[in-house]
Amino acid sequence: MSRLVVGLGNPGRQYAGTRHNVGFDVVDLLATRLNATWEAAPRGIEALMARSADVILVKPLTFMNLSGSAVVGLMQFYKVPLEDLLVIVDDVNLELGRLRTRLSGSAGGHNGLKSIIGSLGTEEFARMRVGVGRGDARRDLADHVLSKFDSAEGVDVEATIGRTADAAQLFVAEGIGPVMNRYNRKEDAE
Repeated sequence: MSRLVVGLGNPGRQYAGTRHNVGFDVVDLLATRLNATWEAAPRGIEALMARSADVILVKPLTFMNLSGSAVVGLMQFYKVPLEDLLVIVDDVNLELGRLRTRLSGSAGGHNGLKSIIGSLGTEEFARMRVGVGRGDARRDLADHVLSKFDSAEGVDVEATIGRTADAAQLFVAEGIGPVMNRYNRKEDAE
């Protein structure tokens, strides 16, 4: 039985390296660590996936607000139960580098989570929010999340993506409980 780890982002070169695509960056790093190659999902499912013995990594190719159909399609195709799903998303309400993992919960204003909740018909799945910071409160939020990280943030971003990949690997090995215990502490981000 494989777990399904979904990194959310927007497809297209213009979105690479943006705050909104941190989920893609995490699953890309995991694929590299696992020597897994990205391939097209089964017919009718708009996603890329990379597989190893115990995990299927996913990057939906729909835009963020339509990602639920790809997640549900892959869960049904591979018969993945809800408890084996982890969704990784950006969160502007967390400072850069902070992780917050929950067993369930609302979308909290995140359109990708809103789509997945709507498609699954439940909020009962694990999600890992990756802090990307809010930036200047006067700046339009959509512009902020679609902006690239500043060069001054580069080291922190790289470390955050690495820690998030570590947490996702722990989820694959041991489930969500140990991830919440180890990675939800504020001091872990420092």
